[in-house]
Amino acid sequence: MEKKKDCLEIETEHIRIRYDEKPYEDSILSVGLLQPDKECDLEWYYGKNEEKNLWGTARTLDGIDGEIRLEKGVISRDGFAVLDDSKTILLTPDGWIKERPQGGEDFYLFAYGHDYRAAVRDYCRMTGEMPMLPRFALGNWWSRYYAYSQEEYLNLMDRFDAEKIPFSVAVLDMDWHVTEIDKKYGDGWTGYTWNPELFPNPEEFMEELHERGMKITLNVHPALGIRACECMYKKMAQAMGINPETEEPVEFDITDPKFLENYFEIVHHPYEKGGVDFWWLDWQQGGHTAVKGLDPLWMLNHYHYLDSGRNGKRKITFSRYAGPGSHRYPVGFSGDTVITWESLDFQPYFTATASNIGYGWWSHDIGGHMLGLKSDVMEVRWFQLGVFSPINRLHSTKAAFGGKEPWNFRPEAEKAMGEALRLRHRLVPYLYTMNYLAYKESRPLVAPMYYDYPEFEYAYPKSFLKGGDRNNQYLFGTDMIVAPITTDLIPTLQKGKVKVWIPEGCYHDFYTGMIYQGEKVMWMYRDLNSIPVLVKAGAIIPMQEQIFGSNFLKNPKELTIRVYGGENGEFVLYEDDNATEEYKTGKECCFTKMKLDWEHGSFRIERPEGMADLLPDTRIYNIEICGVREAVPKVLTEGAETDFLWKYNKENGSIHISVPEMKTTQEVEIIFEKKLSLNDNRELECVYELLNHAQGDNTAKETAYHVLQTGKNLAAALGEIETTGLDKDIRQAVTEIMTANL
Repeated sequence: MEKKKDCLEIETEHIRIRYDEKPYEDSILSVGLLQPDKECDLEWYYGKNEEKNLWGTARTLDGIDGEIRLEKGVISRDGFAVLDDSKTILLTPDGWIKERPQGGEDFYLFAYGHDYRAAVRDYCRMTGEMPMLPRFALGNWWSRYYAYSQEEYLNLMDRFDAEKIPFSVAVLDMDWHVTEIDKKYGDGWTGYTWNPELFPNPEEFMEELHERGMKITLNVHPALGIRACECMYKKMAQAMGINPETEEPVEFDITDPKFLENYFEIVHHPYEKGGVDFWWLDWQQGGHTAVKGLDPLWMLNHYHYLDSGRNGKRKITFSRYAGPGSHRYPVGFSGDTVITWESLDFQPYFTATASNIGYGWWSHDIGGHMLGLKSDVMEVRWFQLGVFSPINRLHSTKAAFGGKEPWNFRPEAEKAMGEALRLRHRLVPYLYTMNYLAYKESRPLVAPMYYDYPEFEYAYPKSFLKGGDRNNQYLFGTDMIVAPITTDLIPTLQKGKVKVWIPEGCYHDFYTGMIYQGEKVMWMYRDLNSIPVLVKAGAIIPMQEQIFGSNFLKNPKELTIRVYGGENGEFVLYEDDNATEEYKTGKECCFTKMKLDWEHGSFRIERPEGMADLLPDTRIYNIEICGVREAVPKVLTEGAETDFLWKYNKENGSIHISVPEMKTTQEVEIIFEKKLSLNDNRELECVYELLNHAQGDNTAKETAYHVLQTGKNLAAALGEIETTGLDKDIRQAVTEIMTANL
C-alpha cells in the first residue's frame, strides 16, 4: 500500500487499486487488472455498468414457459463483477440476525479476469463452502402433486420395483396433510396434520419406504402458522403463551426466536422421529418481514438447514433460492414450470449459469410440471437431461394426463425413460466424487463451458445465436461434456439434433462409443435412446451395479469402471459414510486412485488410502477399456497373475474385463500384450445403417452411399453428396459420422 499525493494505491500480484478516500459517489475508485485476459477491460471504476456479467440464477421458475431474466453472478466477460450486499441482514456472533444500519454501501468487487473458477472458489471461501449432499440425494426422486393414499403410494413403488425403475427419495406434496378444513381457520394450503383418510398409519408407511432404501421429504407451506385445526396446536399455543381455548392462531413469525424454537421442537421434530428425513419448504409469500432487509425464505432455509443436522446427520433442506449465499443450504427447488420445449430448452442454461453464484444443486421439475403439451419425445429428452443434472426429481401436477410414470408413454419412450433412470443410479460413484469436489474445491457438478475454455467464443451460450441456436452444452463433473437435445425428432431420420462445439482433444460418446476429434462445431444426431455426452480421452468413470434398495445407499460392492482410451488419465474415487458430517474432518473418508497409462498400455487400481473400514471387505471390478482395438489383457493382483474373464465388443470397440471378487485393500493392475490403439468409427457401416433407416429418396441414398464407397477424397465426396438430392438433415448426419474422428 502506498499513499500518493492524490490517492491511496494498493498493488497485488494481479490488481492495482486507486482510491482518493472520498465518499464513493464523489470519489475516484478504480481497480485495474495488471495482466488482463483477452477481451477484458483494463480497469473497473465505481459506477461502471455491468454489461458483460455472465449472470447467476433466479428465485423461481414458477409458471415460466421458456426464459426469464437472471440475477447477476460473480463473473463477467470484461473481468469485473460487483456483488452488492448493502441491503441484506446481518448475522450476529450468537447466530441470530439484526437489521443492517442505514446508509453506506457494502459491496464486493470480483476482479478475476477470465479465471472464472477462481472467482467462484473465492466467493465460496468468503461466504461459506458448498456442503456435501447425503448419498441418497443423488439418486432419483419421485414427486407428484397428487392426493395419494398410503396404499396407492406403496402400490406405485411396487410397480416401479417390478419395472426395475429405481428411486431413492419419496417426495410427498401437500396432500399428505389435511387440506379441507373449516373455513373459519382459512384455507388448507398450510398444514401439519397427517390426513388420516389417506394415511391411516404414517409411521408404518414411512417405515416401509425406509425398508426399500428410500428417504422421505414432506411439503410444507408455513406462511399461515399453526392454527387450531392442527393436532399440535394446543401444545404450540401454550408454548407461545396463547390460551388454546381462544383458538387464536399461532402466527408465523420467523423473526421471533421463541416461535422458531417451538416451530422446530413441537411441529417438526416429532415427525422426524416418526420417519421424515427432511423438509420441502414451499415458501411463496414474498420477501418481507418485520425486520427490514430480512427475507423469510432465507431465514427458513438457514435455520431449517442447521436444524436438519442437529443429531450429527448430514444436513439437507429443499427450498427455493433466496439470493447470494443460498449455496450453503442445498437442495434448490426451481418451481412449477410449463411443459413445453421452450421450458426444457432453458433449463440447461439456467442450471449451468447458477454456478456463477455458487448455486450448484438445483432440482427442477423433470418432465415439466403443468399445462403445456403432451410429447413423448420431449419427456424422454427431459429425463435424459435429468440424468445429467445436479438432482433428478420427477414432478408433475394432479392433471389426469400429467403423470411421469414411464408406462404412461409409448413403448419406445417408456424404454428410454427407464434406461435413463437406471443410468442415473449407476452413475452415483462418479456423482458422489463430484459432490466431494464441489465441497472441497468449490467446483459445481454442472458448469458452463467457459469455465474451462474462457478464451473460446463457442464456449459462451450466445455463440450460436446468429444461426438461431443457443449453445446449451455444459461441463458435467471433471470429465464429461453434455449437449442436451431440446427439439423434436426429425421425421426423415427419427433422430433429434443439436449443434455441438467440441474443444481441442479427443472425446468418446458415452452412449454410442463414437470417437470425436476437436476443435470444431458440428451437428450431432441421436435417436430417442441417447443425447451427446462426450467423455475426454483418458477419463475414468466409475459406476455401480447395485441400484435398488438399501444397498444402493452404501459404498458399492461391485463397480463397473469405464476407461476411455487415447490419453493418460487418473481418477480418485471418493467414499465416506454417506450420511454424516464427518467428511468435514478430512479423516472419515477413503480415496482410491485409478490410473490409465496409455503409452505403456496399463490400467491400475491402487490400494485405498484413508479409512478402508468404510468400504466393503471385498469388491468385484468390471473394467471396460473403451474406444480401442482388440488387445489381450493380463490381470495382476498385488503383482501376481489372477484368473479373469474378458471379451472384446467389436461394435463399440471396448475390452470388457471381469475381475473376480477380491479384497478391497488389494491393488489391481491390467496390462496388455501390445500397445493399445484407438478404434476407428466403422464409418461406412454406420452410414449404411443411417441411410437404411432414413426416410427419403432411395436413389439419392444409393448414390450418396456409392460416392463414399469409392474411397474418394472425403472433402470431394461430401461435396458430391451435396448434389445427390439427399435431404439436408440426412446429409448432415452422414457428415457427422464421416468427419467425427478427423
